[in-house]
Amino acid sequence: MRFENILYHKTGIQKLRCTALPKLTVVKGNTFHYKWSRNHKPVVYVKPGEKVRFEINDVTSWQITEKSTAADIMRQDLSKSYPLAGPVYIEGARPGDVLVVDVVSVKVADYGWTAIMPPYGLLEEFNKPFLWIWNLKGRGYAPFKNGIRVPIRPFCGVMGVAPAEDGAFEVIPPGKHGGNMDLKHLTAGSRLMLPVAVDGALFSVGDVHAAQGDGEVCAWAIECPGEAILTFDVLKDAKADAPAYFTVGERYPSRKYYATTGMSNDLMDASKQALRRMIAYLVKEYSLTREEAYVLCSVAADLRIHEIVDVPNWTVGVMIPQDIFQQS
Repeated sequence: MRFENILYHKTGIQKLRCTALPKLTVVKGNTFHYKWSRNHKPVVYVKPGEKVRFEINDVTSWQITEKSTAADIMRQDLSKSYPLAGPVYIEGARPGDVLVVDVVSVKVADYGWTAIMPPYGLLEEFNKPFLWIWNLKGRGYAPFKNGIRVPIRPFCGVMGVAPAEDGAFEVIPPGKHGGNMDLKHLTAGSRLMLPVAVDGALFSVGDVHAAQGDGEVCAWAIECPGEAILTFDVLKDAKADAPAYFTVGERYPSRKYYATTGMSNDLMDASKQALRRMIAYLVKEYSLTREEAYVLCSVAADLRIHEIVDVPNWTVGVMIPQDIFQQS
């Protein structure tokens, strides 16, 4: 059976194990940490198939609220950025395995915010702080101004596992462990695969977004507190070297995609990483030559800048639709 059929059935995302347990484990909002580390003690232990509900704090640890002003943006204590819920120990996960994370649901609070916070963001000419507060109350969209409405498609900007190296590491930037990838495609119904580097994987999650464009160009999405329900499974000895994911289309939810990622401080290098990983996947799973896979990517795959503001690494993805592969 092909890799993508194990992970992602043509009728929809399916669990790797058909004996999922009904238990719901909760990671409370008062349980969080600010760094990646293999030395963190797990807050909960779960078996593959268990659902875990994460209560996720605002990315600033509540320094920005619906009553904040633009001046508050520059007064943040950045050491309190990115509180991560977890870590969770997944039984059976070992170095060399792949942790499979299914996104069951993501919910957002009644409000969110987006800011310009110099010097962060892609364009240096925006050198004054700015803050927009969003109303997220039960519409399915966030009203902007002049009749503009932004569809709410919530996801978690940070999902990752503990790195192999000793020490404590910043949430920014993303890396092979996952982290602050800001992949707007990891909405409910998607599936993320992460290389496991330590026993139990030590998975953590944070940075809920109500909506975001690919690139997150001003450095902030619609930031908000929220909660996510995730389930986990383990692919033994999968030996992946970077995150990959399955997702559904934005305009056409019935269309499903597989994506590889590349992360580097150079956009060209990140793009090449993602493309080479997609070519390797197509060669392995569909018995194509490298040349055939390269040509197929040029005519059917989309190269996306997922995130371009989390210094010093940018995240690029190559996404290919699954409906081009006819099942025999």
